[in-house]
Amino acid sequence: MDYPGNLFVVAAPSGTGKSSLVKALMEVDAGVKPSVSHTTRAPRGQEKDGREYFFIDNAAFDAMIARGDFLEWALVHGNRYGTSRRAIEERIGSGGDVVLEIDWQGALQIKRLFPDAILVFVLPPSLDELRARLIRRGEDAPDVIELRLRNASDELEQAENFDFVIINEIFERALFDLKAIVHAQRLKYIAQRRARPETFQALNIH
Repeated sequence: MDYPGNLFVVAAPSGTGKSSLVKALMEVDAGVKPSVSHTTRAPRGQEKDGREYFFIDNAAFDAMIARGDFLEWALVHGNRYGTSRRAIEERIGSGGDVVLEIDWQGALQIKRLFPDAILVFVLPPSLDELRARLIRRGEDAPDVIELRLRNASDELEQAENFDFVIINEIFERALFDLKAIVHAQRLKYIAQRRARPETFQALNIH
């Protein structure tokens, strides 16, 4: 199905800064809205149910899988994360843009279901810097940080399956790159025809 809105999918190893980039993008671009995922993990820090995630238990997650409620779901670091099919379809079906912040497994599942989805992978400048960021974040025990770094080595190999790659070395530059990707999608021929039909009609472009 051809949807008038864009679906942007941002993935990256934990600690790369994808959450900060997506949050900053939405602060400067009101046309992009988040899709709030469901997860079985516990809230971290200042996270609130329904804002960063919908926090549910394993039984509720199983029930959503059984009903076919998820567009995709994956097991990440021992917890499950899922994306609501209905929320995505309603938003992009009405012409709005959605940004999904999920792991690489979910991103590739989304691409199979929505071939026009735009996949963006965020890389750290180095593994040493990734380790430093995870330590500075102060949310994980040392053994969890080591698990995330081991997983990162495998995750980084998936970057070649994405449409765009951003290296988050300098945050402002990485945000500029993400904004450029979003803006470029809105300048495609079919998007412009939908956004400015009167201009195309006035110019006799059929």
